[in-house]
Amino acid sequence: MALGEPFVVGVTDPSAAAEVRRRATALAATLGFDEADVGRVAIVVTELATNLIKHAGGGEILGRAVVKGTRSSLEILALDRGPGIGSVDAALRDGYSSAGSAGTGLGAIRRASSEFDIYSTRAGGTAILAVLQARSNRDSAEASALRVAGLSVPKPGEDMCGDTWTCRLTREGVAILVVDGLGHGPSAAEAALKARRLFQEGPGDASLAQMLDRLHRGLRSTRGAAAAIAHVEPRRELVTYAGVGNIAGFILGGARPRAMVSHNGILGHEVRRIQEFTYPWPPGSTLVLHSDGLTSQWSLDGYPGVIRCHPGLIAGLLYRDFRRPHDDVTVVVASPRPR
Repeated sequence: MALGEPFVVGVTDPSAAAEVRRRATALAATLGFDEADVGRVAIVVTELATNLIKHAGGGEILGRAVVKGTRSSLEILALDRGPGIGSVDAALRDGYSSAGSAGTGLGAIRRASSEFDIYSTRAGGTAILAVLQARSNRDSAEASALRVAGLSVPKPGEDMCGDTWTCRLTREGVAILVVDGLGHGPSAAEAALKARRLFQEGPGDASLAQMLDRLHRGLRSTRGAAAAIAHVEPRRELVTYAGVGNIAGFILGGARPRAMVSHNGILGHEVRRIQEFTYPWPPGSTLVLHSDGLTSQWSLDGYPGVIRCHPGLIAGLLYRDFRRPHDDVTVVVASPRPR
């Protein structure tokens, strides 16, 4: 899976809608969306930005491009901490508007999207995920039994993110990489992006320990990075995990989250030990991986029913509510694809 460079736009006044629209349509054009599909993207993001101002007093919109083989999509997240939606069912009905918004409502956004999800509480605000595809590949088959989604956002004031992530299919499941380049800015991004490329181009039969060693050797000319790889095998009900540095990994689904083990070190500089650990993956489990841009005190206990949401929406909620204010952050979530 190739990931396009994401964008984040703070929506604090009506003029921000134009910036969101410009960024989203430009990204859609790079994916080969035709004129009609780009117009559909413009309508969706304009409605989302307008809703943030009129209903929530502002928020953020995040977008990223994803390419899986011949299938391209644009993922849009709208996040706010406003008063929430009183009735999501009513808000999704055609013609519904509580503040005279310019678009045709959440129902139209849902119809325009190949995937759509929403989570809203009166106390915590609203998160909306819309995944848009070019109509030419909208019906492409999905090969994996897992849905994997995430985000990487730079430290405020930085243009480049020192974190990144990616994943790739294996014969047994999905292998997911999260990388945190040392520090911030362009040098950290250089290390993270090189690690991502080494992972994507690495041999398909390499073990996780061999892959991390490949990253370690390949990052010697950079400032170095922390990284972890989780290989989820749904049929065998197993997760294999290996990490070096401050990447955190958790399996959700039991009575309490199960933390996975990473060893200390910096890939490219000092690594004393690379070790693989195997954990059970009971049916219905959810995986969360994140850099240290997310606080270690995060929890989904205060979000009833959220575990059934799209993993991209869960990642967005964790980012919104638990990110550190002065760091790059990456959050990746994997969960079973609904039948």
